[in-house]
Amino acid sequence: MEGYVISDKFTTWNDLEHLIAFPKPLRLSSLSRKSIKDSNQILSKILRSKKVVYGVNTGFGKLSHVKIDPSKLKQLQLNLIRSHATGVGKPFDHSITRLTMTLKLMTWSKGYSGVRPKLATLLLKMINKDILPIIPRQGSVGASGDLAPLSHIGCALIGEGTVYFQDRIMPSMKALKEANLKPIELEAKEGLSLINGTQVSTAIGVKALHKACKLLRTADIISALSVEASLSTRAVFKPAIHRLKKHKGQTVSAKNIYSILRQSMIVQSHENCDKIQDPYCMRCIPHIHGASWDMFANSDKIINNEINSVSDNPLIFRNEEVLSSGHFHAEPVAQALDALSIAISEIGAISERRIHHFMKGADDRLPCFGAIDGGLESGFMLAHVTAASLASENKTLSHPASVDSISTSAGQEDIVSMAPWAGRSCLKIIDNVQTILSIELLVASNINFRFHKNLESGLGLQPLMRLMKQSNVLSKGDRIFSNDIEIIKNLIEIDKVFSVVNNHIKINRV
Repeated sequence: MEGYVISDKFTTWNDLEHLIAFPKPLRLSSLSRKSIKDSNQILSKILRSKKVVYGVNTGFGKLSHVKIDPSKLKQLQLNLIRSHATGVGKPFDHSITRLTMTLKLMTWSKGYSGVRPKLATLLLKMINKDILPIIPRQGSVGASGDLAPLSHIGCALIGEGTVYFQDRIMPSMKALKEANLKPIELEAKEGLSLINGTQVSTAIGVKALHKACKLLRTADIISALSVEASLSTRAVFKPAIHRLKKHKGQTVSAKNIYSILRQSMIVQSHENCDKIQDPYCMRCIPHIHGASWDMFANSDKIINNEINSVSDNPLIFRNEEVLSSGHFHAEPVAQALDALSIAISEIGAISERRIHHFMKGADDRLPCFGAIDGGLESGFMLAHVTAASLASENKTLSHPASVDSISTSAGQEDIVSMAPWAGRSCLKIIDNVQTILSIELLVASNINFRFHKNLESGLGLQPLMRLMKQSNVLSKGDRIFSNDIEIIKNLIEIDKVFSVVNNHIKINRV
């Protein structure tokens, strides 16, 4: 399997997608190795000069005024890792841990951190052997670096704490031994460099973008099916209309839906009806989906910039200057994820409204709740209630985390980003919206199956309807719908809904 090379090339979150599910081996380019080595040599020279350097021969944070005896520099770094490993809660999933470790290696490879090549090599080998530290997901405020979670990675490198290895959770020392690796003894600045940085927040951001991109593409497809099934018009999605608005996302979304509905006999069957305008949840899909696409694009840019940034502190420069900064502050990541949360929450909000539209029925062709024998049957009444509950949850979850700072470290770290919470709530919103869209797809496909059976769907929707039939989620009456929702949700998660449509009609993204 071809590996991925960590180099000075600009890296996007798309380049790192493989780390989420199917990790490829990583290696450092020769230039990256040289940058790490050179930076370490510069730091060694600075230490020999007995210059005072924050976190190298001083205490940390509020204790930075305390000078540390040269004989205790190793103990200083060890104490730092141990004392800061205070994470709580359920561990991050393997994909986020793997991404975090890789992003840490990438920031070292820029050559401003001063760590030894030996430390970078050990981290690289752990990634490639899939020795993944157990990192509790709570405990970081996203400011002086993701200190607590990154400390748990540090623990694994020194042979302490627990890791996941070969389908088992075990002590780090045991895993390293089984993998023929040796724990490392941290030297000057290495503990600090391990825990300073935005890598956890950024890793969550990478995963959120990965999932959000799939969701946005799928949302255009599912909404097109709802337009068709609800007997709404296709005309409002004509490209000529949307060229008058200068929002790229809107143009892309409208084009997607218009193309998907091409040659729909269901749409054609009511072209001469006397209905003037459809409700906003149908008519304004490109305006809402498009706005979310545009916000996604902005978050995409910010996260990509952070991936390629150095978020260490202090920084070791080639001229032997050591400069402190606030590069560990994850405010850009926090705001990007807050914005993405709002954008995705709105996708769920309009999807819930489309489901609600079905519940009301449509003239004499579509009965209430999509029930064939209404009264005896409840149809999709409670499926809509589930969607409504999740859409309402998202209203609370999408409250911006970045505006909710709290002072820590005796006031030294007096304004923080809360980026990890922004990311974790964003992932929860995405999961909720996947479920809402699954319910919409369940309802719309069954409406087509029950009431438009003798009419052909649009060119882009024919393969989707076949997929729904093959997945056994189409029915003529009431049944336990939760099973069907989970089946459809999995199809969205593995990108099956997107791929079957995209093979026939090209689905564009911003």
